[in-house]
Amino acid sequence: MAIRVLVTGAGGFIGHHLTAYLVSKGYWVRGVDLKHPEFGATSAQEFQRLDLRQPEEALEATCGVEEVYHLAADMGGIGFISGNHALLARNNTSIDLNTLDAAFHSGVRRFLYSSSACIYPQYMQKSPGVAPLAEHMAWPADPEEGYGLEKLYMEKMCQYYREDLGFETRVARFHNVYGPMGIWEGGREKAPAAMCRKVALAANPGEIEIWGDGLQTRSYMYIDDCIEGIDRLMRSDFRQPLNVGTEELVSADELADMVAAIAGKNIAKRHDRSRPQGVRGRNSDNSLLRKTLGWEPQTPLRRGLAATYRWIEGELAKRDAEALAARA
Repeated sequence: MAIRVLVTGAGGFIGHHLTAYLVSKGYWVRGVDLKHPEFGATSAQEFQRLDLRQPEEALEATCGVEEVYHLAADMGGIGFISGNHALLARNNTSIDLNTLDAAFHSGVRRFLYSSSACIYPQYMQKSPGVAPLAEHMAWPADPEEGYGLEKLYMEKMCQYYREDLGFETRVARFHNVYGPMGIWEGGREKAPAAMCRKVALAANPGEIEIWGDGLQTRSYMYIDDCIEGIDRLMRSDFRQPLNVGTEELVSADELADMVAAIAGKNIAKRHDRSRPQGVRGRNSDNSLLRKTLGWEPQTPLRRGLAATYRWIEGELAKRDAEALAARA
């Protein structure tokens, strides 16, 4: 008999991919979100539009399942999360606490929480040449305001439910997930998607805007690696927070140049230092990931960006064709 699981945030980027993966592995999946996936039909055997900010709807979502993959969150790119601390902290606290508690009271056997590298102390991320961030470095705490603070708090709540109530929890600290079928415009998109969109829309030769001075650095993880990491962590016996990311550190300028090369375009960069850029540098330390799971993400950034760029380029072409047809 198929294992019955819940994927929250199944209408979003990671949740949509995870749902398809789990169904392909033989699981029965209930997907829950406020919205259906934007880029293709869900693979879930059952999909419910529920608001997890409401305790009774969280209970409905978790009823009758054995495992919960909790990905639902109110989030976005740096511009969005840096200007909406109250909104994000309020919404995500309600979503996360309700879902964790409902899963426990519904008799769920195992609960995976999607945390973020935003929990790491800002005082450790003041240089583009940042040292890789290992799991034990989360404390003494100084997370990103709003979104990062709430994620760190929920990591502790997962720990307390495990230690005090015997509830099996897993915590994945994601580092900048990107790939096809992710949001690529509107303000909530992440840097790789935004960069792909800007380059795709630019003339050749052309120019794009880079937020900040372009020297800020990050590591980025392709969606397929993220999904495999989730699966491996959920199946493991490791109960502490674990980085799920890559150690391939690049600057914003290098990211732009990589996308331009993939597109075959000659692109100049114009820097806007008045725009949010977040911490100066952030990179994953995968030492514990390799030791614990015997695995780490395998997709080189250029290869993942190539797939992402071609998909976004196709979405832009599709939108142009639809606009042309509407005017005809």
